[in-house]
Amino acid sequence: MFLLVLLHILQSAVMTRSCPALCVCSSGLTEPRSVQCSDSGMSALPVNLPADSVKLRLEKTSISRVPRAAFYNLSELRFLWLTYNSITSVHPSSFVNLKALRELRLDGNLLTAFPWEGLRDMPRLQTLGLHNNRLSSLPAHAALFLPNITYLDLSSNRLTILPAELLDLWFPLPELQEAPVQRKILGLHDNPWLCDCQISMLTSLSMSLGSPVVLMDQLLMCSRSVGQSGLMLTQAELSRCMRPSVQPAATRVSSPLGSNVILRCDASGYPTPTLTWIKTSAYPGCCKQDLLQNTEQLPKILESFMQESPRVGVRWSIISLNGLSYKDAGEYRCQARNMAGISEAPIKLKVMGITRLSRVPKKKTQKMLSKSSTKGRKPLRTPSTSSVKGKESQKTTNAPSSLQNDSLKPYKQRPSNNSTNVL
Repeated sequence: MFLLVLLHILQSAVMTRSCPALCVCSSGLTEPRSVQCSDSGMSALPVNLPADSVKLRLEKTSISRVPRAAFYNLSELRFLWLTYNSITSVHPSSFVNLKALRELRLDGNLLTAFPWEGLRDMPRLQTLGLHNNRLSSLPAHAALFLPNITYLDLSSNRLTILPAELLDLWFPLPELQEAPVQRKILGLHDNPWLCDCQISMLTSLSMSLGSPVVLMDQLLMCSRSVGQSGLMLTQAELSRCMRPSVQPAATRVSSPLGSNVILRCDASGYPTPTLTWIKTSAYPGCCKQDLLQNTEQLPKILESFMQESPRVGVRWSIISLNGLSYKDAGEYRCQARNMAGISEAPIKLKVMGITRLSRVPKKKTQKMLSKSSTKGRKPLRTPSTSSVKGKESQKTTNAPSSLQNDSLKPYKQRPSNNSTNVL
């Protein structure tokens, strides 16, 4: 009996210690454990939170920063709400070990930047709320860490430009889709967007049938320049923007070794796209030994020999490959890029020529030469091999063995100077 009472006292002490002051913790017996802290006097993250917590809400406090590994001991946490505090900075490693987290909300803080690379520590995260902060830029590399996010709220910030990389993430080209695209909900309203192709394309594509993106508010405002009053996006403005399309002159090219080749591609789009040539791989079907001797770092960006834009919305480019060698063989890609997106087309180049220099066997060479020399004339009578050997043996019967060997060496080791290059 005494042991049971002692155990109960210890459990109560652990529970009291694990639920910090100014916070309320559920028992975790009938439902997943949750912790809520909403005292305005709290200025730092609480410590000794229950390790089995599933939901943590820190709201309306005076917390100003989220330090490194702030929630490391909460590996079972699925919902983390840090809303309406005074948070100005979040360390890139703040969310280490939150592998089970599904929802992260930082709405209503004072963030001017967000550590997008920190999302790698939350592989199951689907909901990210950054509403009502002071974010002024959305970096292009953010697209690398957002593939699994299905709910992203960036509304009521100070964003002006939407990177083209996010358009490629949210509206992938059909040929680049490896799996069905999961629908995403985006909150982009109440930002001072500039009237450019990215925001116009986003609005246009989100209104198309079967769009993978749903906007919380489709009535986006934009301005011609920073500081001007906002304008409502119209269909006339939307029609001006067009993602590039690429058309190569040929998709497969074969050319002899040592020759000169010109590769060309044309692109259209608005704004007028820029073109970039990239060698992505070596040709695997020819001359592996030669390729191994001429290894190069791939992919490799190449300089255009010539690139011109005859009119608005159209551009063409060529690259010149002179004196082809086997290392020039491979796959080249012509990539077109503008503010509305990216598109590319592959061109495969095969270099053909002498694959190997080989010596024809001696017997086969003698037969070929005898056929060519006797063609069209009567064959000459020559003594048989046995008779020649008989005469030679008669001449050398009385000679010493060393002299016999010396007299036979020129006959036995006479070289054959006939070789053929097989093409």
